[in-house]
Amino acid sequence: MNWMNAEETLRRAETPLFWVGAFTVASLALWLLYRLLSGFRIWVLGNGQLLSPKLGKWAVVTGATDGIGKSYAEELARRGFAMMLISRSQDKLDDVAKSLEDQFKVETKTIAVDFGKMDIYQKIEAGLAGLEIGVLVNNVGVSYAYPEYYLHIPDLDNFITNMINVNMTSVCQSKVLKSPFVICVFLRSKGVILNISSASGMYPLPLLTVYSASKAFVDFFSRGLQEEYRRHGIIIQSVLPFFVATKMTRIRKPTLDKPTPDRYVAAELATVGLQGQTNGYFPHAVMGWLTTKLVPINLVIFFGAQMNRQQRTGYLQRRKLREQRNGQRLKSE
Repeated sequence: MNWMNAEETLRRAETPLFWVGAFTVASLALWLLYRLLSGFRIWVLGNGQLLSPKLGKWAVVTGATDGIGKSYAEELARRGFAMMLISRSQDKLDDVAKSLEDQFKVETKTIAVDFGKMDIYQKIEAGLAGLEIGVLVNNVGVSYAYPEYYLHIPDLDNFITNMINVNMTSVCQSKVLKSPFVICVFLRSKGVILNISSASGMYPLPLLTVYSASKAFVDFFSRGLQEEYRRHGIIIQSVLPFFVATKMTRIRKPTLDKPTPDRYVAAELATVGLQGQTNGYFPHAVMGWLTTKLVPINLVIFFGAQMNRQQRTGYLQRRKLREQRNGQRLKSE
């Protein structure tokens, strides 16, 4: 009798269980299809036509003389933007400006300022006054000379102040955001702000703790600001690259997962308007998904710390050898 009751119960449950299973499979299939179509839209089709001088005649790039910043300046000039270049060295600014003028036949202007200082923003505001700005790339940034424990960082107080000023204040300083750029894009209800963060800001990175935290600020600030001003027609994108072959990363030989700045920027600009937060480059997006969705955060932090400890040890050993060689040379002289 009990067997008959169990069989009858299973028979009655068969149909509901079938529909639950069918619904689950259909939901997963639709989710997978959506993700594949979204990935195809972002990483294959892209949104390459969005960034054009129709947004505004001028593009502004900070940290424009090296690495990713220089590549942004070159790519935006290639698309026809007049370029405002902002960086620390006037000589380097002049070289990049001349190169853009010769190669792309665009108008350029420059502002030489040190973003580690706080008395620079009136100069920037005056230099931007009257320009119809369509794109602002907040790229300027500074990192560690080598991975180091927080309390062992040389000249810690000045190090912290400089990193906050360069990596954080430069992104949210009101004189840049309010006048004239945002006023200009509000009036025209169009414009793009690209805030260059880092994959280091996606999770804590020991021995690069201040840098990681500063880049996490850029990411959170950008995403919050995007939600605040989305309805105004302004695109504010948080860009979180992994390693790119630049002077800052000290990577000399590009690879698939460590692209040249030109390759990275070309891929990243195709995501503007499609992703509010982006790793900017398909292999980096895969790395970002793996490290945030599949791998437990504690493991990511642990392996990041191990990698940086090894780099710290190697750097200090090389520095000690250089000091020994220099000492021996001075004795021989």
